[in-house]
Amino acid sequence: MTQVALKALDTILNRYPLLPELSSYQKKWSYDYGVVLKGIQLAYKITREEKYFNYIKDTLDLFVEENGNILGYDLKKQNLDFINNGKLLFMLYEKTGEEKYKLALDLLFSQLKTQPRTPEGGFWHKAIYPEQMWLDGIYMGDPFYAEYLLTFNKGEGLKDVIKQFQLCYDNTVDEKTGLLYHAFDAKKVQEWANPKTGHAPNFWGRAMGWYMMALVDTMELLENTSEEFKSLSTIFKKLYPALKNVQDKKSHVWYQVLDQGQRHGNYLEASCSSMFVYAFSKALTLNVIPETEKNFILESYTGLLNEFVLYTKEGWVNLIHNCQVAGLGGADKRDGSFVYYVSEPIITNDFKGYGAFLQAALTVENL
Repeated sequence: MTQVALKALDTILNRYPLLPELSSYQKKWSYDYGVVLKGIQLAYKITREEKYFNYIKDTLDLFVEENGNILGYDLKKQNLDFINNGKLLFMLYEKTGEEKYKLALDLLFSQLKTQPRTPEGGFWHKAIYPEQMWLDGIYMGDPFYAEYLLTFNKGEGLKDVIKQFQLCYDNTVDEKTGLLYHAFDAKKVQEWANPKTGHAPNFWGRAMGWYMMALVDTMELLENTSEEFKSLSTIFKKLYPALKNVQDKKSHVWYQVLDQGQRHGNYLEASCSSMFVYAFSKALTLNVIPETEKNFILESYTGLLNEFVLYTKEGWVNLIHNCQVAGLGGADKRDGSFVYYVSEPIITNDFKGYGAFLQAALTVENL
């Protein structure tokens, strides 16, 4: 590993001896731990250093009980965000053989079997968001869904995984720009929903980042000659040029609201930029995009380092300019407007951004 990726890893392990201990969430089963842990998992796959495996195990063992129960997890909420951390349990079960991890995997999979669906068959994002598919939810649930079917069900049912990607794409894509709106409401009744199409009004960077990461993470699990791989790669190859088109040409990174870079209040955002760099570099390794794109990816990675990385006096990596959170509807009346997206708090070292940056650094530096 080169210096930046190693420094980012050392920063996590030193700053957060266990992820929940020093975070504001504490023992909450929070999906953003999984984003960081996927970066740690990638480091383990590259180096085979046990300290990375142990970090993942020690963190998840705070939640997974011997009977497979997960502290902080509530099946009744039908929340796709709750699935994300489960992606790390496959490796723990494979390496240790401990039955509690299989039981926890089964518990999370049972949610997907009962998850409410739109009339077309797409997973609701949460029980409290009826008839809504969000790009975020594709990342949270579908790579796990695919890996569970491949690991325990001989791949039977993968067509439904692809269906989730396709429905979300078809119902959120903007024909003019090729970008994806944040979400859609199948009933077209939410205040934020276009009454004709049902989709949200803007292109939020991190929403597309989630979707792009989900594409490559799922493709990585599949045989590249399979119909499922081909379907996902077709979607990726449509979205890739659309995202290249809205990259800021000076900084080589992306804006919070993707297509409105020159509008007052918009800002260059670290988490989505990291997600795109990770997804593009992973797509290159999967031969989804050609080798000729490598220079663009390296240029974008340099943009990440120049725009968002600051070093502390200890030599730790800080990642600045992360949108803390954004959503649609709910008690906060989040309307999906441009003003809404640029008004949410901007913070340093958000786990969602840091985890994506870690994955981007490790993937680019090992191209």
